[in-house]
Amino acid sequence: MARYRFHCTNGYECVLDAKGADIRQPSRLTDRARRVAHAVMGSDARTDWSQWQVTVHDLKGRRVLLQPFPVAAQAA
Repeated sequence: MARYRFHCTNGYECVLDAKGADIRQPSRLTDRARRVAHAVMGSDARTDWSQWQVTVHDLKGRRVLLQPFPVAAQAA
């Protein structure tokens, strides 16, 4: 099991994940990133998330995944 941090940014603003999450299978990183994006979108009144993305890093600071926020959720 490895720990990853799921940071969110639009290139100007950041929502940092200081704690991270233990993920058993790297194939589940995409699902976790999607859940993190939805949580951030639900915690802020902002309406334009089109430039936001989740950047997933291992504990050595290496980026292992870059995933845009889900566009379909913006229309909902």
